[in-house]
Amino acid sequence: MSVVGLDVGNETGVVGVARQRGIDVVLNEESKRETPAMVSFSDKQRFLGTAAAASSTMNPQNTISQVKRLIGRKFRDSEVQRDLRQFPFSVTEGPDGSPIINVQYLGEVRSFTPTQILGMILSNLKSIAEKNLGTHVVDCVIGIPVFFTELQRRAYLDAASIAGLHPLRLMHETAATALAYGIYKTDLPETDPIHVVFVDVGHASMQVCVAAFKKGQLKILSQAFDRSLGGRDFDEVLFNHFAAKFKDEYKIDVPSNARASQRLRAACEKVKKVLSANAVAPLSIECLMDEKDVKGFIKREEFEKLAEPLLERVKVPIEKALAESRLTIDRIHSVEVVGSGSRVPAIIRILASFFKKEPGRTLNASECIARGCALQCAMLSPTFRVREFEVQDAYPFPIALSWKGSAPEHEDVADQSYPNSLVFVKGNPIPSTKMLTFYRSGMFTIDVLYADMSELPPETSPKISSYTVGPFTPKSERGKLKVKIRLNLHGIVSVESATLIEEEEVEVSVTKVKETRQDGSEVSPMETDKQENGAEKVDAFDKDVKMDTDNPQTVDQSSVTENGLPADEKSQKGESKEAGKKKKPKRKEVPVHENVLGALPQTELQKAVEKEYEFALQDRVMEETKDRKNAVEAYVYDMRNKLYEKLQDYVTDTEREELSAKLQQTEDWLYEEGEDEIKSVYIAKLEELKKLGDPIEERQREEEARGPAIAELHYYTSSFREAALSSDPKFDHIEVGDREKVVLECNKAEEWLRDKKQQQDSLPKTTKPALLSMDIRKKTEVLDRFCKPILTKPKPSPPKASPPQAAESKGNEKKDNKNGSQPSGAEVPTSEPMDSDNLPPQEGERMHTE
Repeated sequence: MSVVGLDVGNETGVVGVARQRGIDVVLNEESKRETPAMVSFSDKQRFLGTAAAASSTMNPQNTISQVKRLIGRKFRDSEVQRDLRQFPFSVTEGPDGSPIINVQYLGEVRSFTPTQILGMILSNLKSIAEKNLGTHVVDCVIGIPVFFTELQRRAYLDAASIAGLHPLRLMHETAATALAYGIYKTDLPETDPIHVVFVDVGHASMQVCVAAFKKGQLKILSQAFDRSLGGRDFDEVLFNHFAAKFKDEYKIDVPSNARASQRLRAACEKVKKVLSANAVAPLSIECLMDEKDVKGFIKREEFEKLAEPLLERVKVPIEKALAESRLTIDRIHSVEVVGSGSRVPAIIRILASFFKKEPGRTLNASECIARGCALQCAMLSPTFRVREFEVQDAYPFPIALSWKGSAPEHEDVADQSYPNSLVFVKGNPIPSTKMLTFYRSGMFTIDVLYADMSELPPETSPKISSYTVGPFTPKSERGKLKVKIRLNLHGIVSVESATLIEEEEVEVSVTKVKETRQDGSEVSPMETDKQENGAEKVDAFDKDVKMDTDNPQTVDQSSVTENGLPADEKSQKGESKEAGKKKKPKRKEVPVHENVLGALPQTELQKAVEKEYEFALQDRVMEETKDRKNAVEAYVYDMRNKLYEKLQDYVTDTEREELSAKLQQTEDWLYEEGEDEIKSVYIAKLEELKKLGDPIEERQREEEARGPAIAELHYYTSSFREAALSSDPKFDHIEVGDREKVVLECNKAEEWLRDKKQQQDSLPKTTKPALLSMDIRKKTEVLDRFCKPILTKPKPSPPKASPPQAAESKGNEKKDNKNGSQPSGAEVPTSEPMDSDNLPPQEGERMHTE
C-alpha cells in the first residue's frame, strides 16, 4: 500500500512519501523538489509539470496555471474575474455558470473544466511518486486550503478520481503543517497544552491557525484566512510599477502583450526574492517587447511603500484567529511562519510586532504541508506503525439543516416549513456525526445549508445539497425516523442514513417466582419487597456476559435459570409461567437520495476519466515517437563517426560509401519531410540503416570476443586432461576407460578449435567470421557437461567394522540380520565429496580472461 502526501499549491506541487526511516520529499525528472502545477497544450501533445513550465514563455495562451483559483468557483465571482485579468489563457462561462478553459490542442480548440486540469496535475504528481517508489500509487492524502467550500472539496475528490487516486483524507493545509510540527516534539506537556500560531502565506492566499499541543495530541482551536493575499499579489505590485515605468521610458505597453507580461511577472518574482535579502534589486530583460531591452531597479523601502495596502491586510486574519481561540498573546508559546510568500521581511516585522516575539522557521516553508499529509496517510495506512498522535481538526463554516413538514422531536401538522436548524457550529471537530429524530407520515426532503455566508466566496449558493428521504410507509399515522448527519474526514456534510423505528407487539412468556423458606412456607410479597428495598438487586446477566478480571473464566449461560439464579438454588423457588405481550422496537432502513448543487454528475465524471486515459495514451505515443526519432538521429551521428574510427578495419570501401550515403540521406529526411512522422515510420528507417550497419558492427564485436572465448576453452581442455592423466590418489577410484573418454573428448575439442581458427586466420576482417565466439562457448559448455560428472564422481566409503560384543548379542544380531533389520550399532554409509580444486569451475562459473 502506498503512503503518499500531495500538496497541490497554486503555483507548484510537492510530493511526500513515507519510508521506514521517515518522510521524504521526492524529486521530479529534473531532480527538483517542487514541480510546477502547470499543463501546456500544443498541436502535437500535452506537457505536464516541468515540461509545461518550459513552454509557458513560448506558448502562454495554451499553458494553464493557478487552476486552484478556479476550482469549484463561479465565473461571475468577483475574485475570479480579478484573477482572469492576470491569466494569459482564455476562460469563458460554462452552461452551469462555472469557468471553462479554452486551449488549442491537437489542431483544434478544446474546452476543459478546472477539475479536469487539476486531474492532469494530480496525475503528474502521481507519476513522480510511482517512479520514486517503484510501485503503483492509489491511496494518498491531499492538502487543501481551510477556506475551501463543499463544492471545492468535492471537485478535488473528482479530480483525484480522474487521476486514478483514492484520497484517504482531504486535510486542511493548516492542520497538516501543525502535524508536521508537533509529531516530532518530545517535550510536549501531558496536562496544560502549549499554544502555537501557524501563519501560512502562500502564493495566492494567507491562512492562520491556532493549535494546542499536548503529549500525543493536536487540537485546532481556531482558523482564519484571506483568500486573495499571497506572494503573487506582491509580485503584481512590482509588475504594475515596472509596467508603468517602461511605458514612460520605453513607450511599450507590456500588459497588452501576453508573452511580455509573462516574462515581466517572472522577472518581478525574482526581484521580490532578491529584496528579501538585499536593500536594492535590479531588473533587466532583453528584447521584452518591440525588440527593446529594458532595465530598472527598486529599493526595498519603495517596494514596501507600494505594498502598504497588502501589508495592512496581514493583521486581519491574525487578529481574528486569536480572538476566536479565546487566548491572549501572553499565552501563545510560539509563532511559526511557512509558505513561499512568508519570506517578505515586512510580513515578519508585522508578526513580531503583533505577538511580541520573533516568528520561528522550524518547518520547511515549501514542504511542510506535503510532509504533514504523508504523516496523516501513514496514520491511516496499516502499512506503517506511527507514533500515537491524535489530530483534532476543525470545520471552518457553520452548517444548518432545513426541512418541510416536520420538526425534530415534535408531532406538528404536516406541510409546515421550519427555520434553519444549526447542526455543526463553526470549529466543529472533523469528523463528526449527529442523529436527528423526525416524525413523518411519508417521504420528505432535507436541505444542507451554510448558516453564515460572510466568509464564503462571492456568488456561492447558501444551499449545499438536498436529500430526499423515502419512500416509506409507517404503520402508525406518523413514523419515527432516526436520520444520521455526517461530517466526514474530507469536510463534506451528508445525510448518511435514515432508519424507520416502529414498535411491534411480540408474544413473550412472563415467569412469576414464588419464594419459599427453608421450612417450606411461602414468602409473602410484602417480605419480598422489603428484601429488595433493603439491599441492591443485582442481575446475574445484564445485556452482556460479565467476566471477573481477576479470575477470568468462561461462563456457561445454559447453567443459569430464567430468573438469573444458579441451578442449585432453583429448587428453593417455585415458578409459574404466563403468556403475555411485549412491545419491541423494529428498525428498517429508509433509502436516501442525494442531490449536490453544482457537483459533477457521475456520468460526466466517468467521461472525464476516459478522456484523461485517452490523453495519457496520446502523451505516451508521442513520447515513444520522439524516442524513436531520437534513436534514428543518434544512430546516424554515431555510425558516421564509427565508420572512420572504431569500424574502419572491418568495412570495405564500397560498404563505407554506401552506408555513408544512406546516413546522409536519412539525416536530410529527418530535418525535412521526416520532421513529423508517426512512430512506425521511424522504426522502419532505423531497421533500414541497421541492415547495412549491423554486419559491420558484428565483425568488430566478434573480433573482440573471440580471444577470451578461445582462452576459456583452452583452460577447460588442459584442466580436464590434466585431471584425467593425474596419478593423484583422489582420482584412483575413477575407471581407466572413463579417464580415456575425458582425454579423447578434450583432444576432439582442441582439434575442432584448431581447424576453425585456421579458417578464421585466413579470412580478412572485412568478411563474415568463420569462427564465432558463441560457437566456442557452446563447445566449452558441451565439454564441461561431459567431463565434469566423470571427474567429480564420489569415492565410495569403506565399510566400517562393528564393535566387539558378547556372543549372545552377536547371535541376536545375526538373527536380526536374517530378518532384514539393521544392527543397532551400524551406520549408514555416506559418500564423501571429491576434492575438485584442480578442476575447472562449475557450470555457470566461467573463467574471465582479459
